[in-house]
Amino acid sequence: MRRVSQVIVKKRLVTVFLVGMIIFLIIAGRLGYVQFVLSDFLIEKAEESWSRDITFEPERGKILDTNGEVLVGNQSAPTVMVVPRQVKEPEATAQQLAKILNMSVEKAYQHVTKVTSIEKINPEGRKITEAQAEAIQSLAMPGVYIAEDSKRYYPHGSFLSHVLGFSGIDNQGLLGLEAFYDEELKGEKGALSFFSDAKGKRMPDIADVYEPPVDGKDLKLTVDYQVQSIIERELDIAEAKYNPDGAVALAVDPDTGKVVAMASRPNFDPANYQEVDAKVYNRNLPVWSTYEPGSTFKIITLAAALEEDLVDLEEEHFHDSGAIKVDGSTLHCWKRGGHGDQTFLEVVQNSCNPGFVTLGQRLGTDKLFEYIKRFGFGQKTGIDLQGEGRGILFKPENVGPVEQATTAFGQGVSVTPIQQVMAVAAAVNGGYYYEPYIQEAWLDPRTGEVIKENEPQVKEQVISEETSAKIRNALESVVAKGTGRGAYVEGYRVGGKTGTAQKVGPDGRYMENNHVVSFIGFAPADDPELVVYLAIDNPKNTVQFGGVVAAPIVGNIMEDSLRVLGVEPREDALEKEYAWPDEPLVEVPNVTGMEKKELEQMLSPLEVEVSGEGDKVVTQAPEAGVKVPTGSTVRVYLGE
Repeated sequence: MRRVSQVIVKKRLVTVFLVGMIIFLIIAGRLGYVQFVLSDFLIEKAEESWSRDITFEPERGKILDTNGEVLVGNQSAPTVMVVPRQVKEPEATAQQLAKILNMSVEKAYQHVTKVTSIEKINPEGRKITEAQAEAIQSLAMPGVYIAEDSKRYYPHGSFLSHVLGFSGIDNQGLLGLEAFYDEELKGEKGALSFFSDAKGKRMPDIADVYEPPVDGKDLKLTVDYQVQSIIERELDIAEAKYNPDGAVALAVDPDTGKVVAMASRPNFDPANYQEVDAKVYNRNLPVWSTYEPGSTFKIITLAAALEEDLVDLEEEHFHDSGAIKVDGSTLHCWKRGGHGDQTFLEVVQNSCNPGFVTLGQRLGTDKLFEYIKRFGFGQKTGIDLQGEGRGILFKPENVGPVEQATTAFGQGVSVTPIQQVMAVAAAVNGGYYYEPYIQEAWLDPRTGEVIKENEPQVKEQVISEETSAKIRNALESVVAKGTGRGAYVEGYRVGGKTGTAQKVGPDGRYMENNHVVSFIGFAPADDPELVVYLAIDNPKNTVQFGGVVAAPIVGNIMEDSLRVLGVEPREDALEKEYAWPDEPLVEVPNVTGMEKKELEQMLSPLEVEVSGEGDKVVTQAPEAGVKVPTGSTVRVYLGE
């Protein structure tokens, strides 16, 4: 009996031992698994529970013009952050912050006592001034930190505003290029991580971890600051002179599709966009607005007729009686009584509507609309800007004889300015349709080296180089001898076309004395380097014709822009034919070295302003050979 009891005891001991060993092995295995497999994961989780992060915003990439001029930069704008558990005197801290940040004490107290690891004081503590930041730092309040931040800086105010757009308080792009290229511009956030216990006290045995922010890439544009400045100046003058409902101007390089300048009125200052109506900054008119182009659209009809060999501009004649009948409807020329007998080159020079109706009829509906589409109308150009419009064309099933006729001279269709410019650029550059673009390259923000460069994209050749040459010659004659004489620039070969389009009112009818007047020009005419388009919406207190209002402005833009682009004046331009009330320019004679008594005879059509003492002319301004309007002043300096 005793022997049986000992056997049972031994069995029980062995069982207990084995169970103990199993439990030990399980615990040891678990510990080993935790130690060697889960250690990194658990340490990371522990550090997450201990760590407190102060974020550092990256510096947003700058936006530069094609020559490196800063159009959008950054200014230091610190941000206030609070670690509530570290704040020792909440009421006193709230009072100090409220005083410096111009906020209520109650709101500041809510921030400093909030149950959270880190609290941003928003919006009063966001992007504060350097003086405010220094005032807060000087108080050395426990739990209150100043994080480095920045805000957008627009050194030229409203310059290029619709294209550049603006960003929000969190440096996120909201409009324009700022929004279109937000991912590349914004960079990546950094952080300073420190460790604290459950009560929020720093853990001194663990070092802080700093991860620097990665700044956004710099954006280099195709825009030329000098040409843009010229266009901005001319739009300001036009706005003051004509008080229009709106205005649009843009310039492109026809051989690449690069946008050299783009502006519209009314405009705004991106730094204070909240102060204007959203309709002002939401509409980048050169790519968004659509309206009937008027006679500038005749260039497309001309290109199609020449390419299809349906007209000889110099040999064929057309008689314009002032109107033409189409399917029972009478379509009028802008000139009452018509232009009479003229060559088709004179049809182009005179912008004769019946003549272009005839060209459209020769083409036929299918061919005319085929070329219209090939030149990019009715579809987006693909420019890298927000809000581009498509324009409006007649549906093929709705095109009758009258619709075809009006389309041929630019009425009944709706286009965007960027469509118009790229189509004309293709018509005069040899026939190549380019996709327009405004982003030239991405640059390293620290070294300035090119990371990635954009390349011109040719979509197709829409007409032959021979046809393009004929168009250039015809449009150069428009400026020298036709309706575009206001755009003539002495010393430069300029081609172009006027446009005057009635606007459609809310009732669907054309409005009286309310037109969009426009002009599209290019130079030099034999090898264009610049295409400039300008449209003025409903200019007041003037005759509403593109040749009267828009052409002279484009002439000013072209003259100054060609000079800053380094295009030298030449002597082979077509001579301008002057029409009343215009007068020919007078060439300033060389009077240097002449006797004082000879001046009056030599400078009879000009005014003379004399300074200095002596009997002979030492210097003169303007120099000899310069052409100036009759009655201009020539300054001479007399000496011995």
